[in-house]
Amino acid sequence: MGEVTEPAPGEVGPPEPRVTDGGERTTRGDHGFLGQPRALVHIFGVEMWERFSFYGMQGILLIYLYYSVAEGGLGMDQTAAAGIVGAYGGAVYLSTILGAWIADRLLGSERVLFFSAIVIMAGHIALALLPGFLGVGVGLVLVAFGSGGLKANATSVVGTLYDEHDPRRDAGFSVFYLGINLGAFFGPLLTGLVQSTLGFHWGFALAAVGMAIGLTQYAFGRKSLPPEASVVPNPLPRDRRGLVIGVGAAAVVVVVVLVLVGWITATNLVLWVIGGTIAAALAYFAVILTSPRITRVERHRVFGFVPLFIASVAFWSLYQQQFTVLTIYSDEQLNRDLFGWEMPVSWVQSINPIFIIILSGAFAALWTKLGDRQPSTPIKFALGTVIMGLAFLLFIPFAGGGPNSTPLLAIVGILFVFTIAELLLSPVGLSVTTKLAPKVFHTQMVALFFLSVALGTAIAGRLAEFYSTETEVAYFGVLGGIAIVLGVALAVGSRGVLRLMSGVR
Repeated sequence: MGEVTEPAPGEVGPPEPRVTDGGERTTRGDHGFLGQPRALVHIFGVEMWERFSFYGMQGILLIYLYYSVAEGGLGMDQTAAAGIVGAYGGAVYLSTILGAWIADRLLGSERVLFFSAIVIMAGHIALALLPGFLGVGVGLVLVAFGSGGLKANATSVVGTLYDEHDPRRDAGFSVFYLGINLGAFFGPLLTGLVQSTLGFHWGFALAAVGMAIGLTQYAFGRKSLPPEASVVPNPLPRDRRGLVIGVGAAAVVVVVVLVLVGWITATNLVLWVIGGTIAAALAYFAVILTSPRITRVERHRVFGFVPLFIASVAFWSLYQQQFTVLTIYSDEQLNRDLFGWEMPVSWVQSINPIFIIILSGAFAALWTKLGDRQPSTPIKFALGTVIMGLAFLLFIPFAGGGPNSTPLLAIVGILFVFTIAELLLSPVGLSVTTKLAPKVFHTQMVALFFLSVALGTAIAGRLAEFYSTETEVAYFGVLGGIAIVLGVALAVGSRGVLRLMSGVR
């Protein structure tokens, strides 16, 4: 017999226990992990280590591509390298579609999460052991597909820990987001240090070790998750599986042929990812909205998600330039001198997670304390988009400088503003997506949110091609201004969006 938790404060009696596959009893009244359900610790852990490996690798990826061979890099053109990083980042989030579809139709979210972690680890091993562009190609493809499967499904599994109206839900996602950013903080610090002392491939190897730790921890804890995490909500009929396999194989063949004939190249890859993401998003919205299996209220909620999707794209197209424009800026213009020692370029990527770690608990407590008086989700999205635009405007006073011209403290301040914007939009976006999702498209709706991240990330890579020291004022000014206008427009239309959301705030 498993343990039955005591009723939560304010409950009339003990909540109905749920039995997991491993026989352990859990309840939605469980407060065993930082006031959240005890099972959250397992998803928290695997996501933390996955983000350690992901951001650790990504912190050194761009400079690995464009540093000279003598410096241990591959000697690519800087613009093409930035496009590859943007395309890869977009592909990570684009592949959430595949991971979500497999979860909803074949395996369930929990199993896809587990297998995806294995694929990610294999990708980092490939980057560490395989030489040159072969390692980059194999490694990035595996990490992209694995990360896509893990991201959509980790978020979906977190959602199964809470009832729809559980007041801890947003706070729980903020705690989950804390785990993400613990990994994001330590990853660039340690891989950057290893890369600068031992070389790039040792940095990639450390990322592989981090993912192995997360996989091991999750393998021991996965049985304590609720049974809902393993449910296949919309099973694919057996007689259609052959067709699906055939379509998948044909898609792979088409991509290979396009590469071989020269239609897909390193310089235009990001445009293919942008186009593919737009097509996927439109197709997903169409499939969900036209499905006879969703109710009228669920359909209205999906329509209410559309303006949030657009605001999210705008936000991420600026925010994700941390891995393209800001990396180049840090390498060429930032004064990285720390008491006579030059810190690695990748360490700049750890500044934002520091602020997330400090502030995520404060935001979680704020939303919990405010309860029904907190700003609605559309207003939070609007504020996040506007503040992200303002962060870009803060680059303008330092525009056009030469090497070591920008003080490190200035970038710290700008990234603090990045963080405020992120906390208003990203964890809130994860939470509201699970609340707006139709029951039969639960994980795939989460994938739609990640498609907005995919599109924004790929656009960030494309925009980096227009960045240079000479165009900095116009670059930061125009992009910041566009984000502010979009945020204000969403705030003005927030009441209409709330009506479509049908009771979800």
